[in-house]
Amino acid sequence: MTGLIPGFPYDGVVTINRVILKPQYSVDDLQERVAELCENVKTYHSDTGFVGGFVALNSGEISNEGSTIGQAVASPLKGKEAMIVTFWNSFEDHERSHRSETFQPLFKNVLELCENGNEEIAYDMLWSGKAYSAEEAKKAREIKQLYSAA
Repeated sequence: MTGLIPGFPYDGVVTINRVILKPQYSVDDLQERVAELCENVKTYHSDTGFVGGFVALNSGEISNEGSTIGQAVASPLKGKEAMIVTFWNSFEDHERSHRSETFQPLFKNVLELCENGNEEIAYDMLWSGKAYSAEEAKKAREIKQLYSAA
């Protein structure tokens, strides 16, 4: 199944930046600088390989149902760690965007906020999908029940 990110190719590339804010900066600072950076990427690279992206802030909650490393109650990085995730047609398209003259000054502004420096890791997409509609989910359960009993 595809369609989680409209227009994202089955063999696309996902990049992930992990940002930990320095104590003197706020989430508002991060949002402002990342918004400027993202607007630049959308404006100058939407027709040269950029497909989409999102930024997520650590909420502090840790899933005890989905974690296997103890029973933590809250993340100590709540409100100061963010993930910047972007979707690209290819790694080469991504790298070209970062070399652009308009990108570099804005990127440096974001890096000023980072306690952890920056390491941007690229991943090859293996699977993406969106949830079934209520009707599709009902039908999927019926089919699963029919064939798992056989």
